[in-house]
Amino acid sequence: MVNRRRCIGKRARARFAEPPLQEDHPRWEELDQQLPQDHVARDVAAAVGQLDLSPLFDAYSASGSPATRPDLMLRIVLIELRRGRPHPHQWHRDTQENDALKWAGFGICPSRTAWYDFHSRVGPLVEAWNRQLVEASIAVGITDARQASLDGSTVEANASRHRLINQAVLTGRSTMLDAACAWDEQGAPVADAPRWMAKTPETRKNQRWRYESAHNRLAELHAVNNRQDPCKRRDPDKIVVSTSDPSAALGRDKFHIFRPLYNTQLVCDLNSPLILAYDVFAQPTDAGMLKPMLSKLQAIEGLSLEDLLADAGYVTAHHLALCDRAGITLYGPWQENDFSAKKKKSPANAAQQIGKPQFTWLPDEQQYVCPQGHRLRWIGQQKRRQADGEINVMHSYRCSPEHCRGCPLNVRCTKNPQRGRSVKRSEHESLIEAHRARMATDEAKALYKKRKQTVELGFADIKQHRALRRFPRRGLLHARTQIGLLVLVQNLLTYQRAIASHTTPHETILKCAAATT
Repeated sequence: MVNRRRCIGKRARARFAEPPLQEDHPRWEELDQQLPQDHVARDVAAAVGQLDLSPLFDAYSASGSPATRPDLMLRIVLIELRRGRPHPHQWHRDTQENDALKWAGFGICPSRTAWYDFHSRVGPLVEAWNRQLVEASIAVGITDARQASLDGSTVEANASRHRLINQAVLTGRSTMLDAACAWDEQGAPVADAPRWMAKTPETRKNQRWRYESAHNRLAELHAVNNRQDPCKRRDPDKIVVSTSDPSAALGRDKFHIFRPLYNTQLVCDLNSPLILAYDVFAQPTDAGMLKPMLSKLQAIEGLSLEDLLADAGYVTAHHLALCDRAGITLYGPWQENDFSAKKKKSPANAAQQIGKPQFTWLPDEQQYVCPQGHRLRWIGQQKRRQADGEINVMHSYRCSPEHCRGCPLNVRCTKNPQRGRSVKRSEHESLIEAHRARMATDEAKALYKKRKQTVELGFADIKQHRALRRFPRRGLLHARTQIGLLVLVQNLLTYQRAIASHTTPHETILKCAAATT
């Protein structure tokens, strides 16, 4: 046996195979002549050259046979995503059939497994590349990134909506699966295997691993359910999980179908096609998503966000305070959605009820005054935990029942005059009042109209033109990789085309930015 010495502090460099074609090869020259000058493959190939790909090359091992060059594979992946081909098995087939991909990849034809491995390998690097692109775009003046719009949309997980099981069923199946795996280790056949069980020993091992992940996911869901108020807790038997993709959240998609899904968040620039930040969460709603997205924006050097447009799901008292501390003006309707709009138009609300805005707040006395001039005194406070874990303190004020019983407005003011009208006030109520006054101005309404022209179009582009209505792979990490690659090709083309049309000389800033991070 050959004795191999380990060199401390040194690492052998990975070896990469030369592609079948070179720029002086007759076949590549023929492909180059046939490819239109305005083809997206040319833009992607030029844009990938702006990235610092040294972390990608370093991710490969020095042992084994020479690997396919990852920069050429990245070119092909980005071109395929731009063409609406999100699946790795499509990349494998198209490299053998599509001339534009043969031109961009110099004739490489990696195996189907190699494409799946590359998708997993490039995942941890995509976010850093996108951040460098945004920083470089700000540095060269493509955008000032002072105004942005935020929104989220659910995308189907790669899992069946017909195979959702609860804790009792999962425990019973896990016991049967453990027994079957024990038989497999002894080399004995599994008799009378149920239909839900995998058919081969290798697939049963994978199924066992997924069931362990499902147990962990159910434990998290039960822990969250136990922290809820007793009146809001769900029946434990109705808490289910998907065994094919346990990390996926369960909720209703855009077609109101209950299924496993992931929540995709985008922050789009208002003055350019750039996507400033993105993320994917295992959550069916947008509740609590503003805080993590703001953290991603604040990590971008040179970005000084001033205005952020969002829908009503992001506009809460706590989020207004969060944006106020960060120096950001949040634009969005206050507690308005499709259900509230229908409720306002219903005949039952024809006679307008007296709401809290019709009560006068006395800041010096810390009291409310009702429309009839009666005082509402402080009776206590309540701490409400928000979706992102923060606490919002609500103060309660109540009018004396003596005033409410004889009040001529008690029918429109309170449901129970014997108890008295009560009003709650958030600790951030001053920010709420300022926000509502700001949204009533013509300037805010005109600015807010730009939201549907940016982030909502971004989701329409991803789902319709890039064919991502369902994630091609399972798991939260793979979902983030897929969205990150789609954002990468969008930002790369925006940066490259802006630089190509720029009249002043410039430096390649991306590699400098990567060297400093």
